[in-house]
Amino acid sequence: MSDAPEPPAPDTDRIGYFDHDADIGVIGRGATPEAALAAAAAAAFALMCEPSQVQPLERVDVAFREPDMELALVIWINTLLAIARDRGLALGRFRLSREGDCWRGAAWGEPWREKHERGVEVKGATLTCLKVRPHDERWEARCVVDV
Repeated sequence: MSDAPEPPAPDTDRIGYFDHDADIGVIGRGATPEAALAAAAAAAFALMCEPSQVQPLERVDVAFREPDMELALVIWINTLLAIARDRGLALGRFRLSREGDCWRGAAWGEPWREKHERGVEVKGATLTCLKVRPHDERWEARCVVDV
């Protein structure tokens, strides 16, 4: 798509992690709920590959309906994981928007290559510790991912 917006630059200040038994909790922060969900996806994918190593050569588009922001986080991450796994992509940049219950997102990346140092494999986002809420004048989206 030539009229598509440029992918956002990786922003590691907006992502974080928390311990959870054998799995890992991911945290995304942003000025809006949508930005926080995009950052949470960035946190999940950063576990698999350093985002700065991933070039935005291919765009993946995602659209879904979900009235609940917390469930939208799980759907968003799991949909991206499924697409990335199916297409053999390393994803490193994410954008998400919402109108009512309709969510539209994009992720950018490239096919896995030798240059990519593989981290842990993220199998999926779970409902465990799932929260999307205002926190310290920003929004925070968090959940546990199965690794």
